[in-house]
Amino acid sequence: MSFGSRLRERREALGMKQSELGRLLGVTGSAIGNYENSVSSPKADVLYRVFDALQCDANYLFRDEMTAPPSEDATPPELDMLRKYRALDEHGRKLIDTILELEADRTAEPPAAAPAVTTRIIPLLGNSFAAGVGEPDFGNALEEYEIEAGRKADFAVRVNGDSMEPYLHDGSIALGVKGTPRDGDVAALMVDGAFYVKQVCIDAPGNLYLFSLNRDRADLDLEVKASSGANVSCFGTIVMEKRLPLPLRFGG
Repeated sequence: MSFGSRLRERREALGMKQSELGRLLGVTGSAIGNYENSVSSPKADVLYRVFDALQCDANYLFRDEMTAPPSEDATPPELDMLRKYRALDEHGRKLIDTILELEADRTAEPPAAAPAVTTRIIPLLGNSFAAGVGEPDFGNALEEYEIEAGRKADFAVRVNGDSMEPYLHDGSIALGVKGTPRDGDVAALMVDGAFYVKQVCIDAPGNLYLFSLNRDRADLDLEVKASSGANVSCFGTIVMEKRLPLPLRFGG
């Protein structure tokens, strides 16, 4: 006998109509008919009230189904769980039923979609970037770099060497914004065709100084005299986590 057949048998043995049992369980009489015809099954909280209303236990209603051969595709762990479930008393089975219902409802809900991240493309500048006189043409960059749309940046540069350690690492990508740097800012520049990422300073006569943040590599500092006629183009200022002091001779 199925659970539904046992339910009908017990209800009729008590002389109870489907509508009467439904009132006791808090469901409609048609729901009781669905249970008895195996169209649907009562939820765990309703099932607990069935035992009280029909004055029987789970063993009576499920005994035929529980002794039926397990599904052929059941795994050994599943069969072990079934064996343990059958050995439980009524309280234990009710507890397991409640947990199963809660987990079934939880896993049936579709996972929340991750918020979409909007991005945009900025030019990635490198040693091969050719800049002319005046403001560089960012449209001629050889590479593109993708960043989150909300980040403040107009371009990116690929850092080469260790002269800017420990703030800018060899091979890392640094972001920059267009605009003239102030003394002490780190800037991306082209001097006579050579590309530099350095801390900058201009003195009163107009001489340009490019400093390595790694003072162990001060040998890579560069001084560009105002009278030298050097071709200097500045792409903009590199975005740094903090403002760094200039070398001592410039008040840092």
